[in-house]
Amino acid sequence: MIGIEQVIFRNMILDDGYMRKVLPFVKDEYFEGLYRKLYTTFKKYVEEYNRSPTKEAFMLESNMTEQNFSVMQDAFDKLYKEEKVDTEWLVDQTEKWCQGRALEIAIVESVNVIEGKHDTLSKGALPDLLQKALGVAFDVNVGHDYIDNVEERWDFYNKQEEKMPFDLEMFNAITKGGVPNKTLNIALAGTGVGKSLFMCHVASSALTDGKNVLYITMEMAEERIAERIDANLLNVPIDQLESMPKTLFTEKVKALSSKTSGQLIIKEYPTGSAHSGHFRALLGELKLKRQFEPDIIFIDYLNICASSRMKGMGGAINSYTYIKAIAEELRGLAVEFDVPIFSATQTTRSGYSNSDVGLEDTSESFGLPSTADLMFALISTEELNNLGQIMVKQLKNRYNDPTQNKRFVVGVDRSKMRLFDVDPNQQTLTDDTPVFDKSESTEKMSKFKDWNI
Repeated sequence: MIGIEQVIFRNMILDDGYMRKVLPFVKDEYFEGLYRKLYTTFKKYVEEYNRSPTKEAFMLESNMTEQNFSVMQDAFDKLYKEEKVDTEWLVDQTEKWCQGRALEIAIVESVNVIEGKHDTLSKGALPDLLQKALGVAFDVNVGHDYIDNVEERWDFYNKQEEKMPFDLEMFNAITKGGVPNKTLNIALAGTGVGKSLFMCHVASSALTDGKNVLYITMEMAEERIAERIDANLLNVPIDQLESMPKTLFTEKVKALSSKTSGQLIIKEYPTGSAHSGHFRALLGELKLKRQFEPDIIFIDYLNICASSRMKGMGGAINSYTYIKAIAEELRGLAVEFDVPIFSATQTTRSGYSNSDVGLEDTSESFGLPSTADLMFALISTEELNNLGQIMVKQLKNRYNDPTQNKRFVVGVDRSKMRLFDVDPNQQTLTDDTPVFDKSESTEKMSKFKDWNI
């Protein structure tokens, strides 16, 4: 009885147009037994000569022996037997066959992972294995034609892209109005500079703007994150929250809830134990149990996440590969759920004391900057602290020219966990001016007077 894999293989050999449509998607492992061996030879021939082999060439390339001659001869006779097939139907059937085979292989591989027989993958990789198998599909788009697709390109340029705006003027300026969905945005800073403060502020801003916010923390307890957001939204110093009367506190939160249609969910995971698979499951639970779908996600922070594809640090996996894998998984999560994701990373030891942090100061892995869409450093010095400011330096920007407003400052009220715009005449940082002012104190004081400080 004729099987679908035989029909697919035969038509790949005899129909050049069909072969070129499906060859990029049909993998060797989808075939079984003799056909797998023959398909490997066939694919190698096509890659080398850019055409299907003749029957004689195929037989010679397949290294037929006396022992397997009759079996191979019968297989070749079936493969080179001309029969008319509806190409459109066959392309659809080939796609379904590839999807089915990919799922079967993923299930077998998953069983090996569960039984501890897999060398590199952990159980956390199971959702990704199955998701990739379920995502197998033929992409018929062969590219953008520069001349013929001019109208589509113009429409793209003028399309209003959905963005998540900031309440900080300079951040809107460098991102052209906010961060788009399906992106990974990273704040780089030393310990205590303000990574969590920045994310809590942006989360607070998004909530007041009516957005649904998911804040995942692996560094602090859920209540500590909520405490920072309370200080920001209720306009109360963080050290005074505990002394606030319960009635006043509940009234303020109730008044806040009446002004926004957004929701904020804070979820805590143990440090180093959660990965994109856990976050994906959380999103599914929130949608099912709470009818909650986030518009923006914060993950505090990337370096203390786990990878869903790789087992923990150690052995043959280095920090570059591991952190890059985490970044790729989080960005994939942003694409899958169509949201922007914000996270943070630590500076190196040298970067902590550096007043002009660069990409080279990213701790553990330079693979993180290569994956992020936006990456910026938060820099604090004694002088900036005295001024109540934090310096922001663009390190990578896919939304705008990173040389424009490469360095700027924002005001910070650490007691209320808030950031705010400063007066434009305080934006004195340019690419030509020193980042760290080493002039005499008398000169500095005269500058402060000019700034009305």
